[in-house]
Amino acid sequence: MSKTKTSSKSSESRLDRILDAIERLGNKLPDPITLFLVLSVVAVLVSAICSWAGISVVNPADGQVVEPVNLLSIYGLQYLWSNVITNFSTFAPLGMVLVAVIGSSVAEKSGFLVALMQHFLGGAKGWIVTMVVVFIGINLNIAGDAGFIILPPLAAVLFMSIGRSPLLGLYVAFASVSCGFCANVALGLSDALAYSYTEVAAQMIDPNYSESIAINWYFLIVSCLVLTVVGTVLVEKVLVHRFPITKAQLQAYDFDTEATALTPTEKKGLCAAGIAELIFVVIMLLLSFPIFGDTAILADETGSLTNSAAPFTKGIVFTVTLALMIPGIAYGFAIGRYKNDKDLWADISQGFAEMGSYVFMCFFISIFTNFFSVSKIGTIIAIAGSDGLAAIGFTGVPLMIGLMIVSCIVDLFIGSASAKWAILAPVYVPMMMLLGYDPAITQVVYRIGDSICNPLSPLFTYMPVIISYAQRYKKDAGIGTIIANMLPFSVTFAIFWIIQVIVWVTFDLPLGPGGGVYLP
Repeated sequence: MSKTKTSSKSSESRLDRILDAIERLGNKLPDPITLFLVLSVVAVLVSAICSWAGISVVNPADGQVVEPVNLLSIYGLQYLWSNVITNFSTFAPLGMVLVAVIGSSVAEKSGFLVALMQHFLGGAKGWIVTMVVVFIGINLNIAGDAGFIILPPLAAVLFMSIGRSPLLGLYVAFASVSCGFCANVALGLSDALAYSYTEVAAQMIDPNYSESIAINWYFLIVSCLVLTVVGTVLVEKVLVHRFPITKAQLQAYDFDTEATALTPTEKKGLCAAGIAELIFVVIMLLLSFPIFGDTAILADETGSLTNSAAPFTKGIVFTVTLALMIPGIAYGFAIGRYKNDKDLWADISQGFAEMGSYVFMCFFISIFTNFFSVSKIGTIIAIAGSDGLAAIGFTGVPLMIGLMIVSCIVDLFIGSASAKWAILAPVYVPMMMLLGYDPAITQVVYRIGDSICNPLSPLFTYMPVIISYAQRYKKDAGIGTIIANMLPFSVTFAIFWIIQVIVWVTFDLPLGPGGGVYLP
């Protein structure tokens, strides 16, 4: 028995040493701002080299030849000079983050979140809280990218409320949202976007192919449950010891470690917050159902709320922000924290002040991402990688694992899941259909590869967001810090997802309504 315990401790310490080494190495990279500035220069040089070398590929989506755009040219300089401000002001993640800060600042700083967590999770065991965060994070893809922005800071407060490190809460939330991005128990926007490209690609082989966005639903429901359990065990048995924390440290974060039960005033505040939230929900229902006309106010012309063009979908971050802000305001005024509007705006202003470094960083990120997109380097890499895999000649599970790997590699260069699948689907779906595989299995394997590497890429759109959040609690947190703490989640989720794929292929299980492993 003693030998087993010793071996376990040795294994854990070895893992700690590996992760610590990764963190140190990663943090030796330049500051993220410098890194993106350097990468912008690299993108310009690579675009010029590729252009001079005459490199080109054929986009399988439309049959058009894709050639690199030389940014080391008069055009490149003119483009930068003309668009630098527009690129920054239209950088989508920046707008979403700043809008989300309004709601999360009020909910957190008013004390509403802490009181709510004490009410529902007061006295709950650590593993229960971990499981709740993992499950919610995995399912937040139904709200698009809002989960990357909203959940990590909330999870940090939640973990502090049970006496744990806020950093652990941040990392658990970010890993769950990013690594488990394609898994969910409810169909959402990501399912619709993925299927839209799958159907078009499948019709290249079978013009009559037509199913629904639910072709992966059964598989993803099981994935959600499996990854929730696996993620919880990983945190509780392997990672939690990496984040020791004392009451003094929690107090340094202005967190009340002595609060054990809600006071009458806090209960009154929660009651007011509940009433306010109920009113908000009723209003949202009125806007989301065809009560005042043939279609709902927040639906698109076809009556859909989930299409990418629907006001409800476009405004999902704003909706989540209001869902946090409204009860936060009600709670703050009810308990006396907010005496007037100035107190409320002060909390929101403080939230914006804390995101100042991120806003500055976005200026350089917007330059790099736009240069990389305009140069078409990412598209060329994606097409070349998919062509290379198709030429290898793998079949069965090895082919599916290869597809995952290519998806992971492409994920390092193209952030948008739909943009990647628009390029890869016309290659993989027809190829797999000719080998006898249903488009559903191809789509789900791609989505797995697209998910597991999200938090490991320094170029991931929301990497700077989580760095900014982490620096609230650890000033020297950097890219290496995030990658080191995300790696266990990515590797573990990948292993169990591969096992799940093998089980589905071996037993030819249905992946969802109308979706299987093999063609009928």
